[in-house]
Amino acid sequence: MMYSDIPSAQTLVLYFKSKGVKHIVISPGSRNAPLTISFTKNPYFRCYSIVDERCAAFFALGMAQQLQEPVAVVCTSGSALLNYYPAVAEAFYSDIPLIVVSADRPGYRIDIGDGQTIRQEHVLDRHIGYAANLKQDLTHAADKISNYGSNLLKESQGIVQRFNETEINKALETAFKQKAPVHINIPFEEPLYGKVQTPSVTIEKVRFETSDILDGQDLSALSKIWKESPRKMILVGVAQPGSMEVGIMEKLANDGNTLVFTETTSNLHHPDFFSSIDSIIAPIEKAKNSDELFKMLQPELLVTFGGLIVSKKIKAFLRKYKPKHHWHIDPKKAYNTFYCLTEHVKQSPNAFFNQLGISSTQASEYKTFWEGIKSKYEAKRETYLGQIPFSDFLVFDRLIKTIPKGYQVHLANSSTVRYAQLFPMHESLKVFCNRGTSGIDGSSSTAVGASVHCPEPTLLITGDLSFFYDSNALWNQYIRPDFRIILINNGGGGIFRILPGKEDTKEFAAYFETHHSLTAEHLAMMYGFGYDKAENETEVLQNMESFYEASAKPKILEIITPRELNNKILLGYFDFIS
Repeated sequence: MMYSDIPSAQTLVLYFKSKGVKHIVISPGSRNAPLTISFTKNPYFRCYSIVDERCAAFFALGMAQQLQEPVAVVCTSGSALLNYYPAVAEAFYSDIPLIVVSADRPGYRIDIGDGQTIRQEHVLDRHIGYAANLKQDLTHAADKISNYGSNLLKESQGIVQRFNETEINKALETAFKQKAPVHINIPFEEPLYGKVQTPSVTIEKVRFETSDILDGQDLSALSKIWKESPRKMILVGVAQPGSMEVGIMEKLANDGNTLVFTETTSNLHHPDFFSSIDSIIAPIEKAKNSDELFKMLQPELLVTFGGLIVSKKIKAFLRKYKPKHHWHIDPKKAYNTFYCLTEHVKQSPNAFFNQLGISSTQASEYKTFWEGIKSKYEAKRETYLGQIPFSDFLVFDRLIKTIPKGYQVHLANSSTVRYAQLFPMHESLKVFCNRGTSGIDGSSSTAVGASVHCPEPTLLITGDLSFFYDSNALWNQYIRPDFRIILINNGGGGIFRILPGKEDTKEFAAYFETHHSLTAEHLAMMYGFGYDKAENETEVLQNMESFYEASAKPKILEIITPRELNNKILLGYFDFIS
């Protein structure tokens, strides 16, 4: 093993090893050489090289999402750190423990005109759990410190070492316990490439629990409300596959006063749950007696858990037709999404429902009525699919039905995840999407990172803007041969043709829809992917027959859909089921 000869670099590496942080994503640079040397020369760590820092951070986020443990990203000084910010924000709102480590210039070189130098301390503070801004070592490059930073010599190396150890420990404790991103900033003076075989520092063995142990809360008052509420609605956002006990799902399904609304990203499946929320809400919006129907759907008690909600329609409904009680179940935080939050229960959903006590009850008129509505729209959806032309809507139905069981599925943001919400996914599929900030910027990189440690193959379903925006996601050596990408290319930001404000003008096409004529064929060739293209339903179905077969390299299937027809077909669906 080799270590950098800089004490702060040694200290960080020793703390990472002692706490079990072993996956390190490194972007090339000079200022972070002490860290790169120390991590790559130690067989305990598994290191990954990703050139593009934005891609690197999302790649690490995907790994942390999959492994459910902290993963580190390491970069050089300057704007490299700022490229991490989109993934940091996503990690912050999705409760993913991303550890950002940035090498920095000494303080006396900042704001004097040195290159690759910015104000790095606290630059991520608005979206992290903790910022550890380490002090510069005094025993390394002492001659330069004497010349340029003599004010640092007021302290001793011992004080610096104790400070750095404390800060690193606090950052790691936050990442593990709060499942939050953290930032560790380390200033290094040149020379940067010195190595030693034995570290010159030893660290104190400071222990911390890796998860909070929550005391049981008194739920007697909530249990009484639950039992006495004739109309209950459970709404589930983003959740890890397998996170809900099967027995609890059965009890909720058998509660005759309860509607369970799930999103594709919730990874919860039961035939009695409502898995296509917009197919319930949209027809009510179009009905003449919409107010009456919304009041019939309005719950007295709303219970939410999981991450952020995709459906804008359910949010609009619950904000207008507020429940009397809204409980959010989460050990860490509760967003007042519907402006009516009355209780934050700091438990896991499994612990909460087990303690609450759920009993089977005869189906009420509330549940029976809406189950009938659900059956009708499911039947009408199949009828509609049988009469529409080739379009995004038809493509999503066909491709979702052909995904092999057990796959890990990553959905890009914008229209991709919203279309997927309209169709049932097989319960064996594990579905992910970056819904913390809902950005298109790192969907592909996250999927690639998540695939590295997933036993099953990975499928990314993406739109054209999201794919081309994050095309550097394919610029690495970690993409497995069983990685698959389905690219729905409708020639621009198709979702803007659905949103209010759509116009048939060249300005709209250029600045909102961003119409283009790009295809992925040459990108696939450059990055060594297999490539096929489909432009009609027959070609889609023909390609699907071989798309998932074992291959020597990953594959892209690009499906070209009609740009100006897609929005009409989608809006027509909601009219049809109304």
